[in-house]
Amino acid sequence: MPRLDFPAAGHRRAGASLVEARTTARGSCQRGRRFARRAATLCAALACALPLTSFAQVKIGLVLSLTGPAASLGIPARDTVALLPKQIGGQNVEYIVLDDASDTTQAVQDTKKLISENHVDAIIGSSITPNSLAMIDVVAEGETPMISLASSAKIIEPVDAKRRWVFKTPQTDAMMASAIAEHASGHGVKTIAFIGQADALGETFYAEVAKFAQLHHIDVVASERFNRTDPSVTGQVLKILATHPDAVVVGAAGTPAALPPKTLRERGYKGVIYHNHGVGNNDFLRVCGADCNGTFLPASPVLVAAQLPADHPARRLALEYIARFEAQHGAGSVSAFGSYTSDADALLEHAIPLALKTGAPGTPAFRRALRDALEGTRGLADTNGVVNMSAADHLGLDQRARVMIEITNGKWLYQPH
Repeated sequence: MPRLDFPAAGHRRAGASLVEARTTARGSCQRGRRFARRAATLCAALACALPLTSFAQVKIGLVLSLTGPAASLGIPARDTVALLPKQIGGQNVEYIVLDDASDTTQAVQDTKKLISENHVDAIIGSSITPNSLAMIDVVAEGETPMISLASSAKIIEPVDAKRRWVFKTPQTDAMMASAIAEHASGHGVKTIAFIGQADALGETFYAEVAKFAQLHHIDVVASERFNRTDPSVTGQVLKILATHPDAVVVGAAGTPAALPPKTLRERGYKGVIYHNHGVGNNDFLRVCGADCNGTFLPASPVLVAAQLPADHPARRLALEYIARFEAQHGAGSVSAFGSYTSDADALLEHAIPLALKTGAPGTPAFRRALRDALEGTRGLADTNGVVNMSAADHLGLDQRARVMIEITNGKWLYQPH
């Protein structure tokens, strides 16, 4: 509206002049309002003439364990985010990374924030099983697809009303426990002991180890637990050694998983030691050092990609991911946990263009279509294998997605069947 300058009080004309000024002002305001309405109508018409998604942006939230005991899992995932595409299906993509501090309560708070405040279309995370399990109720209520980076099959099984919104990229604990039992049986192991974290990861991995040990006629002679922050596991190890097991299975993730094998070696244990795939990074190798020489783990093909047979389905994409990651972070910096984030992105790159046919980013219709597209993934190659999901399987990997590895002088050594 134009600025109106009225004469000073001592120089005003009669009342008629003031009325004239006010009338002029009202006219100017009315003309301004009519112009604004016409402009708004024109803008609305132009918006309707363009595709609905042209003004939208896909938002992906990540809940990662960047601090706390599981930081060695979350940091490679965060570093992988910088390699992810900034556009998918013609839409700009924004990645919002939050730290859950390896804490379940914080993971839930982060998830709520991403859904209610940031209005994300999908969530990747958390890095660990307890946090991922705690997030399920939140993403189900918010009807937002989630792709976990943690191991436990309980995150996605059974696919019920809540877990229909949840997917994952790492191999399940059942897949890895079966690999341990097969390897142990083939090497003459008759008895095993278990020591694992006192949380959902430790409990679910123990259940699978015990199940597959029984299938291979191996007796479980001891089962102990420790906390991620415990400074010592001497008491648990002494109880294990009293049973004289042929092998010990460690059910733990990240650098805390180095404590049991180090203590076992310090106490003179000469038997076989197995880890789960939660130790697949160089921080674990650094912390465990020589005490992990000669120990075994079933793990992601990414750790030994260059050693795989040429026809392995994960080899090419794993090598490509390694080259891109190490170009940013140096030779030998890659880990399985970064690759799981890359695979989550591969799922989204496949699903987002399909979901865009149904709705615009930021809408419930888009999130529902995205969930459906993720569940419909078939024949998608990634850095760990080939994904074939279904309404009953929200992982979609088969046994080709796991390899047996021996730790030798701080290196991962592929063990062919």
